This record gives sequence, structure tokens and C-alpha cells, in this order.
Amino acid sequence: MPHKYPFALVIALAMSNIAIAQENPSPTSADTTSTEFSDILEQVVVLDELVVTGSRAQPRSVAESAVPIDVVAGEDFVKQGGTDLPDLLRNVVPSYNVNIQPISDAATFVRPANLRGLAPDHTLVLVNGKRRHRGSVISWWPTGVSDAAQGPDISPIPAIALKRVEVLRDGASAQYGSDAIAGVMNFQLKDNDKGASFQLKPGIFQAGDGFAYSVAGNVGLGSDRTWINLSAEYGNADETDRAVQRADAARLIALGKDIADPAQPWGQPIVRNDVKLFVNYGASINDNVAFYGHGNFASKEVEGGFYFRNPNERHGVYSIDKGETLLIGSLSGRVVPVVPIANDVPHPDSLQKVFDDPDLFTFQEMFPNGFTPRFGANTQDRALLAGIKGTKSLLSWDLSASYGRHETDFFIHRTINASLGPSTPTAFDPGAYIQTDTNFNFDVTYPFSERFFFATGLEYRIENFEIASGEPKSYEVGPLARYGFLPSSNGFPGFSDVAAGAWHRANWAIYGDVELNPQDNWLLGVALRFENFEGFGTTINYKLATNYGINENVKVRGSFSTGFRAPTPGQQNAYNETTESGEDGEGNLILVNKATIPSTHPAAKLVGGDVLEPEKSLNISAGLVVAVPGYPVNITLDYFNIVVKDRLTTSQDFKLDELGDAQREQLRAAGITNLQEFRFFTNNFETRTQGIDVVLTTPFRSKGELSLAYNFTRTDVTKSDDLVNQKRITLLEKGLPRHRANLTLTHAPTDYWRALGRASYYGSWDEWDWGHQVFGSALLLDLESSFSLGAGSTITIGIQNVLNTEPTNYENKIAGEDPATGLGRPFGEHSPFGFGGAFWYGKYTFSF
Repeated sequence: MPHKYPFALVIALAMSNIAIAQENPSPTSADTTSTEFSDILEQVVVLDELVVTGSRAQPRSVAESAVPIDVVAGEDFVKQGGTDLPDLLRNVVPSYNVNIQPISDAATFVRPANLRGLAPDHTLVLVNGKRRHRGSVISWWPTGVSDAAQGPDISPIPAIALKRVEVLRDGASAQYGSDAIAGVMNFQLKDNDKGASFQLKPGIFQAGDGFAYSVAGNVGLGSDRTWINLSAEYGNADETDRAVQRADAARLIALGKDIADPAQPWGQPIVRNDVKLFVNYGASINDNVAFYGHGNFASKEVEGGFYFRNPNERHGVYSIDKGETLLIGSLSGRVVPVVPIANDVPHPDSLQKVFDDPDLFTFQEMFPNGFTPRFGANTQDRALLAGIKGTKSLLSWDLSASYGRHETDFFIHRTINASLGPSTPTAFDPGAYIQTDTNFNFDVTYPFSERFFFATGLEYRIENFEIASGEPKSYEVGPLARYGFLPSSNGFPGFSDVAAGAWHRANWAIYGDVELNPQDNWLLGVALRFENFEGFGTTINYKLATNYGINENVKVRGSFSTGFRAPTPGQQNAYNETTESGEDGEGNLILVNKATIPSTHPAAKLVGGDVLEPEKSLNISAGLVVAVPGYPVNITLDYFNIVVKDRLTTSQDFKLDELGDAQREQLRAAGITNLQEFRFFTNNFETRTQGIDVVLTTPFRSKGELSLAYNFTRTDVTKSDDLVNQKRITLLEKGLPRHRANLTLTHAPTDYWRALGRASYYGSWDEWDWGHQVFGSALLLDLESSFSLGAGSTITIGIQNVLNTEPTNYENKIAGEDPATGLGRPFGEHSPFGFGGAFWYGKYTFSF
């Protein structure tokens, strides 16, 4: 059985350090910090920090807010070894999950992230309080929870550009619109008009691979009236490989085949030329009117390995009968001979006759040792927002417009279009996904009195999703298709003219917020939003929230709200075909050509597909904010309960050979000719997600701080039909850890030395790819130490995952199906903390 790390150990460690801190209480941490390390006491959650997220009224402290909000200081991102913003955020916000996506198609390039156990497109992302555009990637099959999602991509944001991040852990559709079912993340950019900083960060895994580095800088220019803040980052990262040799590849090597060891890589992909640029700017037109805006450009190339193609068994390339005979084609169209395969060896004499006949062809001639495709994409992200705001008497107004574009341009090489036979290329351009968003907002706020505040606004948004067709040979049906050779680029077929297209949707909204203070210790908030979605009609969503101070040390808060999310144009229309691991009727590992098709496709309608409906949610939260009398200890405890109706995911896989003859004929007429299985989007089911968040912060001695953040999230599928099978339900309910916790301690023993320690706890989770595995809990430990050299220079050394914890402690729930032997993967593919092991890094920082 998997071993368990008792969470009580984490709690005990936290309590022991609190006791130490209470022996030497200090009024505030900031009062005792050194000049060189004045940043070390920025808290994960600072209860007296003013936040703008969650309210259109004046900024409020976290303690006074009616909903839970995490404030993550920009320095908390810098004090880590990685460079990708989703990973940095995961390490400091336990309710936020993201993982590596090896061999996950487009999800490898825009990794899906989850807040409070919900899908990536259930969280609204803002930059400086303004909606950020959606990413172009739809998550076809990454973890279960994220299947079918199309969320925003935050990786183009360089950490050095961030002043802080506000994470609102509550439904906010009535305030901010569609997608805010799980919550809101607001990325606040630096706005200083003076000073500059530079950072160099190299690192490498303890295993000796995955070397990565980044160079970043930030500079502020101008004055109080006209200013610009510029941030830039450039980096590269080598791939890692934690695979063991597959059993079938080991057998072939024993027979003398020249096959790489391991034949199939499992690890993080290569990242090349990762460029991130961000600008934040503003200017005062006069004393009452100001111009503002921000923009970004980012690009990178990401590449990773695919599944190994066995030279005897790969369907549609080497065989069509599970490796009993070799697949042979004739260039002239004549009848071909039979070449039997026994004990992984094609019959030598029969094979030689094929080699000697120029009219006959087998891929044993071109790739006698099999092959492993390499799949990648060039992603590009750009955005521009401009606005003008002002005041007249007590009234404030804000008018803004933004445009965002995200493109994922795919490539695949070391592969073939099998149906083209000997004339096939080995590199292809399969096409691209492109997403563009255009937003217009006008907001007005007015305080009728110190106790009554009103806000209203208008929003108009246009979303466009496009599939750009690939080169013809990436989807062409060649002359050898008549013998069973698969058409299209093997591994990731190109987008044909049938799949290509462009779709758009417009929506507009009018909304209003009211905040009322009946008395000094009581806040009431009401939000109402009317929204009209093209193709889905209208919806009205509302939110009620309150914060009541029982006394000066204890506050209670809670909210009740509804939410709404319309399926995106991409989710309604996109088509994706890929190769995945599967199994035959005897439990043997095979590679299967699968497609995810629109729910209204004729093939989907044959087995229950239908028009997608909007998702609807009901959110309830209740919490406590406690300041311990006599001690500088702050605690927040929040409960949440989120019901999502008509939730979107992918259906079960439908096997073509299990359908009737009439249905298969209809599929062929609809253009599905080279697939073995297909699925589609469906949302005829419901879930309930509930849990608690606990956050504790306290100073540590005189120059340090301790923070503990714990999250428990449980999702239950409360209603489903036959389209969502048990595998899908299991992944929705258990694909993410239910328990997450972070314990962080910072301390500055001297004015020139700072130390940081972070313990991260992950509860158990399930995976179900080839076989069903249950993984045990894990405890990770990070250490970092910084030394000031004076004159603004600092050197840092650190280790992430000091214990070299790997997700290898699992139990197979299905006998005989172990991904270690079948896939060469001895660990959790979708591990919530990765599978690279210990990572050592250094950092040099210069600022003035």
C-alpha cells in the first residue's frame, strides 16, 4: 500500500513555531526588518493589506472583505527556483493546482490549471483588474478535471513584472462575468516610475538534466504624471527524462534491434527562446483625468516526445492485426503477400522477398526499429489595453478597450503519413489554433455617503476561435490507404479543410454593485448582472455577501451567488485527432487513433451527442477572520460549496468496431475513416465541490514570518448519464489531491543573510490512463538562502524538493496493467508536484 505522510506532522510543526514566535512577539514584522531584506516579510495573506479585487467600492483590507482573498506579493514569486508563473503560483496558493503535461497534445504547451478543484475556464483571470484573453488551447484529455476546458494562459506573464497577485476564492460571476465560477485571479503589474532590477537564474535537476536559465529585468521610467514600467524575461529549458525501458522495447533490443533506451521519453518538454515582454503605463491628462494601459508580447517553442511505435505492432503502420502479420502495400495496387510475425520477428524469408520487390513496401524498410515522433508548437501571445478614467465631484468613471490574441502553431517530426508509403515526408505542419478576444468596458462609481456605495457598468466582448489548416500531406489520404495504412501525420493528424474554420460569438452585459455599511462593524454587498450571449440567450446572476465584526478580534463573513458560463466557440466547433495509449480486448497495451469531435457532429449524434448548454453554478461560502488577542497571529477559516449544473467535459470513448454496421457506414459517410475511437463534449451532468481553506500568519521572532495555508477540496458527481462513464467520474472526483498545504518560514538572522524554508503537502490522487492507479500522499521541502553583497547585489542558492520526492508510490487497481512496464512510466504522469525530483538553482539579483 502507498505510504502516507500524516498531515498532523505539518500542523504540529506549524504550532511549534508559533509557540516560539509568541515568546518574542513584535508589533509588526516590518518594524524590525533590515534595509537589505525589507522584502522578506511580505505575507502570503496580509490581513491589513488593501485589495481591489472582489469589490468595485474603495479598496478594503483582506480582513474586512466579505469573501476570502489571498494576497501574494511579487517577491514570493521571485523567491523560487522555477520561471514558469503557473508553477510559482502553485507553490504559494494551495487551492491552485497545475502539473506537467507530458504527451498531452496541446495541453503540453498551455498547461491547464485548477482553482478549488474546478476546471481552468471556471477561473477568471484579470490583469490590473481587466479581463485577460482566453488561450487558444483546448485541453482535450489532460487530467480529467480539466478535460474540455479552454482557459487563459498566464505563463506569458514574467514574475518580475508583478507587484502582487490577488486570488479571490469565491464565485464572482455577478461581478465580473462568465468564467468566475471558482474565483478570480487579479495580476497587479508593477507601476513604479523609478528604479530598476536585474535577475539571472540558472538551475538543474539533481538527476543531471533539465538545465534551465532565465534572464529578467524591470525598469521604471518617467514621473508621477507620466510613467512607464517595462519588464522582460528570456529563458530556455532542456527536457528531462524519467522513463524506464518499455517491456516490448526491451524484448526487441534482446533480439538485436537498435532501439534507444528508453525508447519513449517521459518528462518535461524542451522550451526554446521563451520571450516575455510586458509594459504598464499611465499619464495624467489633467488633475481629474488620466490615461492608462498595459500590453504584452510573448513567444516560445515547446517540444516533447510521443509514444514509441513498435516496428511489428503499431496499428496502421506496421500491422493491422495486432502484430500477427506485417502490413504490406503495393505501389501498383496488386494483391500483397502475407508476412507472419512470431515472437517479435517477421518471417525472414517472406520479409526478404518484400525487400527485394520494388513494387512492395513495408515500413520495416524505412524504420526497421520503429520510431518515436517528436511533437511541438510555437506559441505566441500578444495583448494591448488602453483606457481613460477620471473623476467629477464624487463620481468616478472608467472607459477601456482591449485586444488579445493567442496562437498555437503545431509541428511534428520523426513521423510519417503511412498511407503515402515510401514518398512520405517525416516532418509536417499540422496547422494552428488561434484565439482572439476584444473587450470594451465602461464603469461608473458613486459614493452616496460614507456608508452607501454604488457602481454600475457596461461590457461588450467578442470571442473568435480559428483552426488554421495544415499542409496537405499532414492530412492526405495516400494510395496505400487501401491496404490499411493510416492517412495523416502519425501521432497528430493535420487539420484538413473539413476541420478548419473560424467561429465567433459576441455578448454584452450590464451590471450593478451596491455596498452598504449599516454600522461600523457590518458590511453588506449586493451585485446583479444581466448578460446576453449570442446563441445562448440571456442570463441574470446575483451575489449577496456580508462581513460582520463580532468584536475587534473576530469577524464572520459569507456569500451566496449564482454563476453562468457559456461554452466557448472553440468548445462548440473544434476537432482534434491524436494517438493515445489504449488496450485491446485482452488487456494488452496498444496505441489507438482517437478524435474529439463537436457534439453536433453526425458521428456524435449517433451515440447521444447534442447541442451544448451553458454551465450554471450556485456558490455558498462562510468564514471566520480571527486575530489572536495578545499575539500577532491572524487566522482565516472559510468553507465553500459550489454546485455546477450542465458541467462540461468529454464523453466516454466510443469504439468504432463496437458499433453496428449501419452506424459505421454513417461514420464513413461523415468522413471518419481512419479512427478507432472518438468522443465529444457533453454537459449533461452535475457536480458538487466543497471544502475548507485555512490560512495562518504570524511573525517569527524579530526578523521573520511563518505562514500556514491548508486547503481541502472534494468534488462529487451528483448526476450523470451513460455518456460519462466511471473512468471519467473517477478522474473528476479524485484526479486532484483533496488535501493541500504549504508551511513557509522566512527568517533574517543578520542584515545580510536571509533564509527561507517551505514544506508542501499533497494528498493522494488517482490516475487512469493505462490501468487505474491510486497514488499516496507526498511531502516536499524547499530551502533557499540569500546573501547581500551590498550596493544592491544579492546572491541566492536554493533547492526545490530537497527530499527528492517522486510520485512512484502507487497501487494498481487493475491487475496486470502497470504503466511502468507497458508505457515505461514508473511514476504519476499527472503528478500535482511534477516528477523531476530535486532541483538546484542559483540566482543573482541587482537592483537600484
